[in-house]
Amino acid sequence: MSDSHPQQPSPSPRSGRGESGGHGFAPEAATLMLAGARLADGRAVDVRLGGGRIQAVGTAGSLAAPALSRVDLGGYLLLPAPAEPHAHGDTALTADGEGPVSYTADEVQRRATEAALLQLGHGATAVRSHVRIGDVHGLGPLEAVLQARRSLRGLADLTAVAVPRLLTGTAGADGLAMLRDAMKMGASVIGGCPDLDPDPTGFLEAVLELASEHGCPVDLHTDGDDPGRLSRLAAMAGGLRPGVTIGPCGGLSRLPLDVAARAAEQLAAAGVGVTCLPQGDCAALERRGLRTAPVRLLRAAGVRVCAGSGALRDAGNPVGRGDPLEAAYLLASQGGLRAGEAYDAVSAAAREAMGLPEVRVEAGFPAELLAVRGDRIAGVLSLAYSRIVIHRGRVVARTSAVREYCDSAVAVALDLPRQGRTEAGP
Repeated sequence: MSDSHPQQPSPSPRSGRGESGGHGFAPEAATLMLAGARLADGRAVDVRLGGGRIQAVGTAGSLAAPALSRVDLGGYLLLPAPAEPHAHGDTALTADGEGPVSYTADEVQRRATEAALLQLGHGATAVRSHVRIGDVHGLGPLEAVLQARRSLRGLADLTAVAVPRLLTGTAGADGLAMLRDAMKMGASVIGGCPDLDPDPTGFLEAVLELASEHGCPVDLHTDGDDPGRLSRLAAMAGGLRPGVTIGPCGGLSRLPLDVAARAAEQLAAAGVGVTCLPQGDCAALERRGLRTAPVRLLRAAGVRVCAGSGALRDAGNPVGRGDPLEAAYLLASQGGLRAGEAYDAVSAAAREAMGLPEVRVEAGFPAELLAVRGDRIAGVLSLAYSRIVIHRGRVVARTSAVREYCDSAVAVALDLPRQGRTEAGP
């Protein structure tokens, strides 16, 4: 079985003449028809897109489609697209390099762009990337990620989180000044790791004050193994708009059950969301082997929980895939969630955490969609290979997998599924 790498669509003529079928990249026509898709509730439908939104959803074959671009989605499940709420584009794809990691502008931009395209190929049409600022590299990595964001416009939405190391004491004064500069440059979320600052409470105060001043979200790294610190965070963050998210919070799983439950209730009451990382740790906490946050306990307390990928082949996880569907698979296989709940954690809940509009496969909603070969969510989480990604109403990425069996008697007798060439193989 082979997976193709995400590909950037080739420029298409704007004559309005669409493709007659198949799964190629659709031209940037005003309207696109997705034909014969299956929805999560089992219905087979046609979906008409236009102006970056879903115009109509009807029973398969019921929507008129004269002169429209068309993509045949027979055999595919059509879902709201995932979003990636916790990426690290500046460090992605560095695990295999020799010697120190390069943080030149060109290298960081290349890594951030390639990582975002890989995640787009998996289905994530929006990515929130945490970017370290300060130390010897200053604001250079952030500027490179912002340049990557500009180059990806039309393919995927990339958001930068400014992540300072220290914000308190003499050393923290420079970090605070640099954080202010980062917000002026174009970072739209304030991040950081209070656990690593000598004064975690002071770090939180500085972050929340600046976020309130700029009216921007906060997205912090924390292990979550200190219930007192979580309680103070909840008390300080309550009511902040547009909101506070923390993660990966694997340390909550190591606390006594009653202590963890009490912390979860405090976070829920304050409206603080949690982004868990089922695929493994990220390098920002400078620790390894953390357990996944207790997702069921958090959800039972009313905490908004979403799931991210974290490290993508960097020091935090040298084999990280950056695949939202793998995160959902792990939540279903190990986290105790139903398949639909697990997918919601990487789609609707992730979009909510990122402040993005809700997506449903219904008329009027944004055309941010993922088609995966299969007929049920549980099935696509198990074998989600072939995917077609739609961003702002057009096909922006396609991954095709081919599985073939030799012409043996048992394969014929069992009528095993076969994709790919119909002619005899070599």
